Amino acid sequence: MLDGLSLDQVRTFIAAVDEGSFSAAARKLGRAQSAVSELVRGLEHQLGVELFDRTGRYPQLTPAGSMLLTGAREVIAKVDAFKSHAKGMASGLEPELSVVIDVFFPISVIAEAAREFREHFPTVPLRLFVEALGGTVQPILHRRANVGIVGTLPVMPPGIRTEPLGTVDFEIVAAAHHPLAAFTAPIPRSELSNHVQLVLTDRTDLSQGREFGVMSSQTWRLADLFAKQTFLLNGLGWGGMPGHAVRADIDEGRLVSLRIEGVPASDLKLPMSIAYRADDPPGPAGRWLIQRLGTCASHSRPRDLEVLGNPN
Repeated sequence: MLDGLSLDQVRTFIAAVDEGSFSAAARKLGRAQSAVSELVRGLEHQLGVELFDRTGRYPQLTPAGSMLLTGAREVIAKVDAFKSHAKGMASGLEPELSVVIDVFFPISVIAEAAREFREHFPTVPLRLFVEALGGTVQPILHRRANVGIVGTLPVMPPGIRTEPLGTVDFEIVAAAHHPLAAFTAPIPRSELSNHVQLVLTDRTDLSQGREFGVMSSQTWRLADLFAKQTFLLNGLGWGGMPGHAVRADIDEGRLVSLRIEGVPASDLKLPMSIAYRADDPPGPAGRWLIQRLGTCASHSRPRDLEVLGNPN
């Protein structure tokens, strides 16, 4: 019986509730009152319950009508979203936007852009992945992500196009109780080899044979940045971290920023780029997000992220 239920009936039911009477609903819908009454009657017949008590001057929702009203609104909202989504796809709007983010990139910048993305593209689901090293590029190569924020691969695989986004400040740190923290002068590189360096390792083979910032012959390798941070805080080694991730630890004395002989502060910056497949460039939603990320980055804390180029 419910297979014969129509969206027209459901919309008319909601209009009758919102307008307070069948005649007012008819005026809103541009229909005759008799047509509105007939649609509501037909819906009641389909559902097998009375939605309105008609004994008074104006129809009043029955308990059953009150309970079903929320569901009716949800049905119409989902249908409207479905139609809007289809309309966007027909105009070239992505059905979904998948973005892979380098773990070194400030997540606060992503959150700021994502909040406005939801307002501009309410029908486009946003899927975010946080990865490191080759893990930021592999989902793009395999078409699991449309856009990537990458920063730790010096050479991009063929077919990947990049646009500059900014640079992330880098800090070389150790726990306050680590032996290296006692150095007041720049630390000789020879001294670094006497201590374990904690290194972020690649889960893919895209950086195979390449080392990034390894200065010690003793290394422990971790695939998770925040595991590395915990190991640093526990004095299990020294290593590099994005400045925004350890700023509070440094300010509150849990970690100490190390000065390395021959490594000026200007070298401790990690370039970040937007990446995507050359044969699958971003659509309207992806392009908007790229531009907004650049704008958000330009208003972030200067010590955390500096913008390269013109985000607009």
